[in-house]
Amino acid sequence: MTRNNLTGFSRRALLGIFAATAVTAAPKFANAFAFNRGAGDIRRLKMYSGRTGERLDTIYWVDGDYIPEALAEIDHFFRDWRNNRVHRIDTRTLDIMSAAHSLLRVDEPYMLLSGYRSPETNAMLRRNSRGVAQNSRHLVGQAADLRVRSRTVRQVAQAAIACSAGGVGLYSRSDFTHMDCGPVRSWGG
Repeated sequence: MTRNNLTGFSRRALLGIFAATAVTAAPKFANAFAFNRGAGDIRRLKMYSGRTGERLDTIYWVDGDYIPEALAEIDHFFRDWRNNRVHRIDTRTLDIMSAAHSLLRVDEPYMLLSGYRSPETNAMLRRNSRGVAQNSRHLVGQAADLRVRSRTVRQVAQAAIACSAGGVGLYSRSDFTHMDCGPVRSWGG
């Protein structure tokens, strides 16, 4: 992390200070990749894990640049909690999640149910459930299963679908929405 010798603030700390004032002024958008470029453009994720009890509230992109330290935090947060394996999470999925969260107009964090899955975890889940894909995008860090307590599965899915940027699965019985950066498509109910 680079430090400014005059102030003692890291680049990330300065970005955080900037973001604290800019987050309420961040532009709304209708497509995950159609963010307004320019002053004050940020992408943020607020999440918690019911599995590990961890919380994440990070700005991972500012004015066209991803913040490597924030992405590393996200990769760790999204790890396979069963065996602690970490995998790089595709920024396209993060962008879809961030855009959908903004469209929901809520301050509460996402609950992450499943991020990266190791091959062993995916195989175990496949043995115990018929709804787990053999070649799941979770295996390559391109998917997330999410819940927002104050919104229905359909509302969360509609926000993700409005982004026109990836796959969206509605799992109403299990109370979660799947988002991935694969082809634009939707399924479930």
